[in-house]
Amino acid sequence: MLTKFQNQSNRVKGLAFHPKRPWILAALHNGVIQLWDYRMETLIDTFEEHDGPVRGISFHATQPLFVSGGDDYKIKVWNYQLKRCLFNLLGHLDYIRTVQFHTEYPWVLSASDDQTLRIWNWQSRQCLAVLTGHNHYVMCGQFHPREDLVLSASLDQTVRVWDIAGLRKKNVSITPDFSQGGGPPGMNNQANAANDLFGGSDVLLKHVLEGHTRGVNWASFHRTMPLIVSGADDREVKLWRMNEAKAWEVDTMRGHVGNVSCVIFHPREELIVSNSEDKSIRVWDISKHNPPIVLRRENDRYWILDAHPNLNLIAAGHDSGLLVFKLSRERPPFHAQRKSLFFYKDNYIRQYDFKTGKDAPLLSTRRHGKGKNRKPRTLLYNTANRQQHCMLLCSDADGGSYELYVLPKSSGSMTTSESASQSARGTGRAAVFVSRNRFAVLNKQRQVVLRDMKNELRKKLNLGKLYITGLFEGGMGRLLIRASDSMVLYDIQVMKVVARMPITSRHPVKYVAWSHNHKHCAMWSKANIYLTNSQLEESTSITETSRVKSGAWDSSGVFVYTTATHIKYLLPNGDSGILRTLDTPIYITRVAGSQIHYLDRNVQTGVLEVDTTEYQFKINLVKRRYKEVWRIMKTNRLVGQSIIAYLQKKGFPEVALHFVKDMKTRLSLALECGNIRVALEAAQQLDDSESWYKLGVAALRQGNHQVVEAAYQKTKNFDRLSFLYLMTGNTDKLEKMLHIALLRGDLMGRFHNALYLGNVEERVKVLRESGQTKLAKLTAHIYGVAMPQNEEEDAKKEDDEEDEEEFMAPEELQRLKEQSRLLFPPNPILRDANWPLLEVSPGYFDPAKEGKESSDDEEDEEDVDDEFDDDLGADDQFK
Repeated sequence: MLTKFQNQSNRVKGLAFHPKRPWILAALHNGVIQLWDYRMETLIDTFEEHDGPVRGISFHATQPLFVSGGDDYKIKVWNYQLKRCLFNLLGHLDYIRTVQFHTEYPWVLSASDDQTLRIWNWQSRQCLAVLTGHNHYVMCGQFHPREDLVLSASLDQTVRVWDIAGLRKKNVSITPDFSQGGGPPGMNNQANAANDLFGGSDVLLKHVLEGHTRGVNWASFHRTMPLIVSGADDREVKLWRMNEAKAWEVDTMRGHVGNVSCVIFHPREELIVSNSEDKSIRVWDISKHNPPIVLRRENDRYWILDAHPNLNLIAAGHDSGLLVFKLSRERPPFHAQRKSLFFYKDNYIRQYDFKTGKDAPLLSTRRHGKGKNRKPRTLLYNTANRQQHCMLLCSDADGGSYELYVLPKSSGSMTTSESASQSARGTGRAAVFVSRNRFAVLNKQRQVVLRDMKNELRKKLNLGKLYITGLFEGGMGRLLIRASDSMVLYDIQVMKVVARMPITSRHPVKYVAWSHNHKHCAMWSKANIYLTNSQLEESTSITETSRVKSGAWDSSGVFVYTTATHIKYLLPNGDSGILRTLDTPIYITRVAGSQIHYLDRNVQTGVLEVDTTEYQFKINLVKRRYKEVWRIMKTNRLVGQSIIAYLQKKGFPEVALHFVKDMKTRLSLALECGNIRVALEAAQQLDDSESWYKLGVAALRQGNHQVVEAAYQKTKNFDRLSFLYLMTGNTDKLEKMLHIALLRGDLMGRFHNALYLGNVEERVKVLRESGQTKLAKLTAHIYGVAMPQNEEEDAKKEDDEEDEEEFMAPEELQRLKEQSRLLFPPNPILRDANWPLLEVSPGYFDPAKEGKESSDDEEDEEDVDDEFDDDLGADDQFK
């Protein structure tokens, strides 16, 4: 049994799988209904409106509904999206044992301890029929999946089959059936009333199955065959066959030592699954070719079983919770090499040619061994032997066994007798090839031995106290060993451990895949993937929330793998992504370009086309294959914010520029990679102060003062603009800035610009206008400039002279005048060209070449100058 999910809760009395989503409903004895995601192992929701135990539960096939029935005599219809009960169906007079939606009609079937079954129309909320005839509790009721039949099991020791064709014709057919007592729409004649009262002829009892000596707890239809299985308190499981005329007992299966609680047919195989109050689940082979499989719990009695309608999953409810499991693994045994795929199917090893897409049987096998794991678990092909087909089939039969098949490549396929005579068998927990004529076996004592192609013992490997749990291929002359807490690479030539990688996850490594050149290795478990080099040095690891199913290496060095729902990729540097979603799990056998070859769970080969542009772009970028990156960029197939964020994160903003149309993002990327030309174009398109400010800061770092000038103009940052003109020695534009400050009424701006220009008269004028008369007279006296006069100043002339005497001594004033020099801007070294502060060379991916860039710079400078003149020429804009 392969357990997929289990949880601890109150006693589970009812179970129901969702037909499409990975959900399961559990009806508990304490009155709670739980909705679980068994794939993610999380509780989605709980529903608590029943008063007393809930025994019956069922999902609707297409609507977001489920129905429940409990000991409160109520049938409740729920909407799990709205998370509430929509309505109740009332009519039963005792506990409700089971409820079920019909797959096609708006019907609900319920079975109750009031000795009746009822069929309800959940849309009209009316009871369509009451099935009477049992004289004890009705423990189970079930619709046939394809025919108009209902099955019931009762403690009166009978199983009954009911024909509901008349009910369907009366309630579902467009044309009313007058022969069945139906009338025109809207009429309720006496015949219909009598039928509703006494059960009528809408539902007919077709078969009564008698044979159990005690009460019957459960009965189930076979999905496709006219078979019925039942389980009872007499501890027996009975198989019945029926036709139109009669039903009869086919077989009786004994082995349970307690009451049989539930019994169902396996959804995929010819098996019967039953559980019992004896704390066991038993799996019976209908053909009787194999003994039953017994699965036991220590302390919990089993009460209910349910099979998934589409998948190979079974759920069982017991005293302390539920579990979801498979009886056998669905992964097909296969081994892929460069040109061919070898896989096991229906007792044959088949060879599939990747080029032609055709497969043919290579040899026939005859499976042996007793127990529940008779199917092979793995198939290994010896790629080192070029003269012979050498294959190992390993299984869990007899506690672990292997079969060795050797077939010359020149011969055709082998028959069963020939393959049996040329095969060798042995016991062991695992077996792998290590060279052209040797393979290693992990025996039941956990010792590793080497054998030749005749299955003869050649050598025992001394691995000390290493606790070995598995073997994998490690390359020519090497063996990869799974220990309890690590993966060990062992060289069988030098007889020593050459590498070791610790494994901290609680999930052991199950599968290993080497790249074509054996430079990279991928190891994965249920939820973890590890990528290493040939010396087991880990390059990256990843944890998946969904189960990892399979994987293979791409020729470019990318690991492509599948989970239960997706095809994904993983790069050695840790980058990962999704290639496409999957409806059903597949197993990758080969990755060739955009084609993914696979096997499905039905062991059918197939090819999927996927778009590998994303991971090819990333791996080439990581390996700095810029020509390939440039070729991929020209295809324009990479879009989306994720690739842009990836390029920014990895330090390639210049590459991200090729994929971005949004101007804000283009500005950010251009500034990050220092592309002022693209940043200027983006800023001109955006034309907001924040963008121009960022551009000005970046341009100043590069010494591009022409772009800085344009940015300061756009943001109207006059102080910085004046200082920039001072640094560049542009006195003409400083004169314009002085004039602009005069028009704006900016005294401080006028003073600064006058100071930068050495214009003492303007400085004195600004000081006088600002009320700083003493400073104005001092400045005029020091630099020998005449003070401006007006009538008001003449009136105060005498007072000012007295204040001047108090302001500074004549000797000190004369000394300052002799030592003072007029301030003029310095002469810059570079007046027209940009400053050589930070050189940003064009990258490989910059579309502009050097010549084009220089011409573009000149054009940009001309545009800046023109724009500057336009801005400064419009004096009224500053008023």
